[in-house]
Amino acid sequence: MEIRTLIGSIVTLLGSIFIFLGALGIVRMPDLYNRLQTGTKASTLGTILSIAGIAIINLTWAGKAFILISFVIITNPVSSHTLARAAHHIGITLSKKTVIDKLSESESEEKKKEK
Repeated sequence: MEIRTLIGSIVTLLGSIFIFLGALGIVRMPDLYNRLQTGTKASTLGTILSIAGIAIINLTWAGKAFILISFVIITNPVSSHTLARAAHHIGITLSKKTVIDKLSESESEEKKKEK
C-alpha cells in the first residue's frame, strides 16, 4: 500500500470521526443555538478533512477538492450565523443553562442609545 493512500485514508477517517462527533453533539445539546454551533464546527472540520483525504489519495482531484473546501469554509459558518440570528429574531428561547446572551445585550444597548 502506498504511503499517500495510507495518509489519505487516515485523514478521511479523522474527518468521518469529526462528522460523527458533530452529529452526537447535535443530539446532546440543550437548545437550537448550541446545536447549530456544535453541528457547524464539527461538520465544517469533518468535511474539510474528508475532502482533503480524498484529494491526498487521488491527486488529480486536488483542484476540485480545493474549490469544495473553499466553498465549505465560506458557506457553513455564514449559514449557521444566519440561522442563529433568524432564530433569535423570531424569539426561540435559550436553554436555562445559557448564562450570557450577547445579541440581546447589544440590541438593548442600541435601543437605549436611540432614545
